[in-house]
Amino acid sequence: MPRISVQACSYIPASARVVYGILADYHEGHPSILPPDSFADYVVEAGGRGAGTRIRFVMPGVGKPRQFHMEVSEPEPGRVLRETDLKTGTITTFTVEPTDDASICRVIMRSEWRRGGVMGWVERWFAKPFLRRIYIEELHNLAVKVRGSRADVRECELA
Repeated sequence: MPRISVQACSYIPASARVVYGILADYHEGHPSILPPDSFADYVVEAGGRGAGTRIRFVMPGVGKPRQFHMEVSEPEPGRVLRETDLKTGTITTFTVEPTDDASICRVIMRSEWRRGGVMGWVERWFAKPFLRRIYIEELHNLAVKVRGSRADVRECELA
């Protein structure tokens, strides 16, 4: 089955420690950056901070809303958060990298999943731009949260 991948990257005007803390806080920090029209019925089922957290939510999908039931791990604590959907195996990774300027960090959001057949083709063409738009909005919301006001978000290049 072909792999589908979507990612977005931005420089955020805050330290990597502060940004990672927001992303790892699934009770208040992380949900505060989610675009409300893209996430519904968000619930923390277990944990709430970093590894071991379990969340569920509904996202509009291609054709119909999709339910996600994610378990969080920290392959590199303080740098990488990974959410894995317990049903489909979809993986969403948040990578926070410090820059030479301690007041700015680079954040990469990336999702990967496998889907074959006609739905795989449809998702490659339609889900990718849809999810990328959501990720860019999340990154903007993250920048606003750490700045406390409107913030310019510089997108970064990904290899």
